[in-house]
Amino acid sequence: MSKKTDPEIAEFEAALLRSAQQGANGQYARVHTPEQIAARRRGRPVGSTAEVRKTATTIRFDEEVIKAFKATGRGWQTRMNDALKEWLRTHQPG
Repeated sequence: MSKKTDPEIAEFEAALLRSAQQGANGQYARVHTPEQIAARRRGRPVGSTAEVRKTATTIRFDEEVIKAFKATGRGWQTRMNDALKEWLRTHQPG
């Protein structure tokens, strides 16, 4: 009994072999020559930073809070940030 090969796996293997052969021949993908790699700048692309800087941190939330925000889809961290900013606006002494 022979196993059928998944077409996606077969295409992946073929692409991998082509890539290995190109590398062995000294050929490089469009953005992967050593000069292009050295010329790339680290970090975010120019113009992609927000006016308001954000700080990376580690914080622990109840699982139900994280699940609820993640359930809203992409951008859940931004929505969580907005919810916390709204709480600050309504709870600051003044």
